[in-house]
Amino acid sequence: MTDTIPDAARELAARLARRFARDAELATRLADAQARLMRANERLWWGLHPDGVTAVYGEHPAAVDVAFAEHRSEVLGAPDPLAAIQRAHWSIGGAFNAYQAAAEERRQLAAEIGELIREFVDALVAAGWTEQEARNANVHDLATDQPTTLRRD
Repeated sequence: MTDTIPDAARELAARLARRFARDAELATRLADAQARLMRANERLWWGLHPDGVTAVYGEHPAAVDVAFAEHRSEVLGAPDPLAAIQRAHWSIGGAFNAYQAAAEERRQLAAEIGELIREFVDALVAAGWTEQEARNANVHDLATDQPTTLRRD
């Protein structure tokens, strides 16, 4: 390995570092959308479903009474169930769309990162690094304008 870090490699490292930060933001958006989706879904129903209790315990009247004793549905217990179902529906749709959008952005970002990594590795190899050294390089360290101390193994 050489101690030479070409300006092009530093610029590529900086671009990669920015995209890695963007990926972290997208991961947070995905997690948020998933949590919103789960919360909206739980407004419709949470806990054991009466059909599940009936399937396990049969049609015994006591099991049916337990299954239906508390419906565990925010929307069915609402003063206006239809309006509550509609709100849950729109919440689920919105969360799903947000999840889809973030997932697509992350997919496109991943392709872009892959291309940048190839360019980054090629720039370091051209400067005398081995392919393995280039692949193991710390992008965040190389992205700075500060002289980098390189560890030789």
